Amino acid sequence: MNVAHQVESIKLMRQRNSFRLAVILLLLVLCVLSFLFSVGMGSLKITIPEVIEAIVNKTETTNRQIIWNIRLPRTIVAGLVGICLSLSGGILQGVMKNPLASPSIIGVSSGAGIAATIILVLLPKHYYLIIPCAFLGSLAATLLIYALAWKGGIKPMRMVLAGVAVSSFLSAWINALMVFFPNRVHGVIDFMVGGLAARSWKHFSLLWPYALVGLVLVSILANKLNVLALGDEIATNLGVNVERMRLVLVALASLLAASAVSVVGMLGFVGLIVPHTVRLIIGSDYRYLLPASTIFGATLVMFCDTVARIAMDPIEVPVGIIMAMLGAPFFLYLLKGGLTRDVKS
Repeated sequence: MNVAHQVESIKLMRQRNSFRLAVILLLLVLCVLSFLFSVGMGSLKITIPEVIEAIVNKTETTNRQIIWNIRLPRTIVAGLVGICLSLSGGILQGVMKNPLASPSIIGVSSGAGIAATIILVLLPKHYYLIIPCAFLGSLAATLLIYALAWKGGIKPMRMVLAGVAVSSFLSAWINALMVFFPNRVHGVIDFMVGGLAARSWKHFSLLWPYALVGLVLVSILANKLNVLALGDEIATNLGVNVERMRLVLVALASLLAASAVSVVGMLGFVGLIVPHTVRLIIGSDYRYLLPASTIFGATLVMFCDTVARIAMDPIEVPVGIIMAMLGAPFFLYLLKGGLTRDVKS
């Protein structure tokens, strides 16, 4: 069997719904295992049977107190962050038709970051405003990127380049705030790196409504992304208002990214790695790509956070560092593999 025939066979396999569903089921199993691994690992190692017993059994034990008060909320928050960033990245890659698009690379996360940093540095007593302000910041950054990239219409590569420029500009202002208010730098540094230390049920309460809204809207709009992938002219002929749909999808991506950034900080590369990896496995049908990205995103962030906790125990490494160690080589792989060669400016 020659190479061309093997490639064609793989493409045909990826188009089978049964194969896609099997992949999603496998990802679900991995997600559950990652969840149990995350809850069980730490300074005190708890076996999987003991984890399940502590979750199900209401008897107050040391294991139950550790799991319910410390590890369980942190693990669930990690999963929700993975869901939000993965969906945001999948939407942006679909809208921009570019595998390098992600909230952290094109400036969406930076917009959320500058707004959240202003709250942390200038208005620390109003912590509850972080998520709505982060959303407004990411949406403002997105609209600015959209305006800068507009030239008789939107071209994906122009939008990516405008996003990189806006991201650099906003990052400069974040650094300026850190210089002008050095006595409040510690919290901002943790935010810039991205970490899940001390995340609790309070953070879960802040995040889950946004993740739920994002999941519902994505399930409704997934087919619109499939139509947009056919090209602007075909999408228009099929009755889709292309520019309005792009704005709606980018606003949704901004909301998802902002909610995650406001809770965990500037956690990068999740929105880049997850959707692209899933796309390589099951193809570009967003009815399957986005649900699979949701599961894989939760799995990856939970697993990386566990590694961050135990790698240098008792010292905890911020999960953002672990993600950067994974994401930077993956980014170079995308460039080396020529996966953006066919993107037109």
